Amino acid sequence: MKLTTKGRYAVTAMLDLALHGNSGPVSLAEISVRQEISLSYLEQLFSKLRRSGLVVSTRGPGGGYSVARQLHEVAVSEIIVAVNESVDATQCGGKENCHSHGRCLTHDLWEGLSAQIEEFLGSVSLQDMIDRHRVQGVSLREDKVMVQRPYA
Repeated sequence: MKLTTKGRYAVTAMLDLALHGNSGPVSLAEISVRQEISLSYLEQLFSKLRRSGLVVSTRGPGGGYSVARQLHEVAVSEIIVAVNESVDATQCGGKENCHSHGRCLTHDLWEGLSAQIEEFLGSVSLQDMIDRHRVQGVSLREDKVMVQRPYA
């Protein structure tokens, strides 16, 4: 599986943004504290997310980022693709050159798994994630941490 921390962090940060964006733009510093992701790394991720049209930025005091579309319209798979990640489970990256002489015996298996993962991640939106009771519980816990350890 090639889903690295970049994809995981991007999804986590977007979910945090979705959870906290009701009252206006959210600063990356706030997300950094709540999610324990370095600010410079978030800046790199959000640059890609902005170029992909998933977030919009607001400059100035009270500025930050907002989700660019309705939460039910943003699929987890879009976020992963936006930061140049892949969910390819094949050893060869889908190029069918697993061995020196071509595809391996299990290529179709891993290719099928990749398709199932893509389909699943494409069917889950930010709104679907927010609607999960456990996600809201974790978010409340993180908000308490934010009060104890403010970013400013």
